[in-house]
Amino acid sequence: MEAKKAAAELAIDAIQDGMIVGLGTGSTAYWAIQGIGARVQNGLRIQAVATSVVSENLAKELGIPLIPFADISEIDVTIDGADEVDQAWHLIKGGGGALLREKIVAYSSKKLIIVVDESKIVQRLGAFPLPVEVVKFGYELTVNKLRALGCEPKVRVSEGNPYVTDNGNYIVDCHFKSISNPAELHQAINGIPGVVENGLFIGMASQVIVGYKNGSVVRPAKKQESNEELRAHLKMLLSKIKPDSDHHDGIDLGITGDELI
Repeated sequence: MEAKKAAAELAIDAIQDGMIVGLGTGSTAYWAIQGIGARVQNGLRIQAVATSVVSENLAKELGIPLIPFADISEIDVTIDGADEVDQAWHLIKGGGGALLREKIVAYSSKKLIIVVDESKIVQRLGAFPLPVEVVKFGYELTVNKLRALGCEPKVRVSEGNPYVTDNGNYIVDCHFKSISNPAELHQAINGIPGVVENGLFIGMASQVIVGYKNGSVVRPAKKQESNEELRAHLKMLLSKIKPDSDHHDGIDLGITGDELI
């Protein structure tokens, strides 16, 4: 707990007056929100958006001003935790069940600061089960398609019933054990009808702050991706720009997805 708290306290130094701040979800984000609340009480002027009902309620308790998403176009900085962080700063998130809202907020943030303790740093993602949010309709079929990707999928249960997210969906925890190509897997999972979003956050982190048991806090360097990982990452980015197109708003990108294979 102290390691997470120390890392969170360093992360909130990035917040300045006038910013729109994204509030993450989970045990580490809790300490960040507590720290932000204390600074607001001391005169910090910000507005915030939350990634879950739990974080929203905590922000209200601490007097952090919340702003509707309809009133903003982007977020200056978001501070959030992660379940796993690899050497290239790819993440697994969603252990707390808020992966969809977390990804929406992260994608709209100029800067995403990930705060973790040392236990979350891994050489390769996958030891932690990958959360996948799925719609309720036909979820059994969706689970079968996820299994075909090489994992052991388990519908998350809470108090004897399927866990329901803030968005009214189910979470399937996919046990891959090891994920060799996160970008490629991200694309494959999100191509399954019934999948809303998955907990792989590829290339989204701007900074990682790690708290250690001995009280030290470290900002580790980001490892460069291999050529194979980079090709998969670029293909994923191209698919987000516009499917089956080499153009974005009239700009010729000069490459196609096929050329990246």
